[in-house]
Amino acid sequence: MLKLDIELTKNPKEKPVDESQLGFGRIFTDHMFLMDYETGKGWNNARIVPYAPVSFDLATMVFHYGQAVFEGLKAYRAKDGGILLFRPRDNFLRMNKSTERMCMPLLDADEMVDSLKQLLRIEKDWVPSSPGTSLYIRPTMIGTDVALGVRPSDKYLFFIILSPVGAYYAEGLKPVSISVEEDYVRAVRGGTGSIKCAGNYAASLITGQKAHDCGCVQALWLDGVHRKYVEEVGSMNIFFKIRGKLVTPALTGSILPGITRDSVIRLARDMGIAVEERQMEIGELFRASEDGSLEEVFGTGTAAVISGVSELVLGQKRIVVNDGKLGALSAKLYELLTGIQYGALPDK
Repeated sequence: MLKLDIELTKNPKEKPVDESQLGFGRIFTDHMFLMDYETGKGWNNARIVPYAPVSFDLATMVFHYGQAVFEGLKAYRAKDGGILLFRPRDNFLRMNKSTERMCMPLLDADEMVDSLKQLLRIEKDWVPSSPGTSLYIRPTMIGTDVALGVRPSDKYLFFIILSPVGAYYAEGLKPVSISVEEDYVRAVRGGTGSIKCAGNYAASLITGQKAHDCGCVQALWLDGVHRKYVEEVGSMNIFFKIRGKLVTPALTGSILPGITRDSVIRLARDMGIAVEERQMEIGELFRASEDGSLEEVFGTGTAAVISGVSELVLGQKRIVVNDGKLGALSAKLYELLTGIQYGALPDK
């Protein structure tokens, strides 16, 4: 187990009283986990300290060359008052895929899970208990060398911050409208689309803005080469129920391998539903809508869990999915997945 120095706050914050007003990512807990890295020295100075701003020189390399990766997972309040995590080791293993691609140091996944648990024991009273709420966990690593010049940093800061949250979308389980992005691309094979680096999200902001401008909540990306194959939504992987089968884009190197995505595939197959991971042209979706074989569309991700899609908008074309209602399979998968996460259902 990692040696941890712990400093508890002398000025605890007032915790939210009305958990229906939590929103997403606006409130932060009393403490955070920090750890430093230096080439030749390795990871050191692991500590839990009071949550506070951290100062950086303006020449810190992360500001100029973008060495920043992160993860997202949640802690859940069970009915018996206990606190549960869902597949946390997988998040840290995926983070190592991100750090490796960005020339950053690897983490010991087991040590990080243990450290996270210690942080959660200290912050246990911050885990909300109202239905649909959770404690969002944001592990992050950034390059902290103070230097200009394009190269990997020799120093890094790894940190974990916590935020009590409600639903990611204000609409909750109400299906959302998605626009299909035609002008910009998110990633190409060999790029950084399969990892969680900050630059991916910065590049996606313009499509999110375009989506909001046309009355949609998110944008659906097409592939960066042919501009016709469906990839993923800004904050979610995407699934389509067509003729009773679940279809989702294959992980070809430009799509994030979502942990919720993987969980949904496992649950669906346990239910006896065929799941296809393959390329899918956007035109196929419109044809499936026209012939009535497109039954449901939903996104998956840690933040939203399952988010039904009511319509897809491509220029002047518009697909309305399942009369704009949440599909039966989407609802069932949400029930199963959240049931496991909150400890109400057995985890196979």
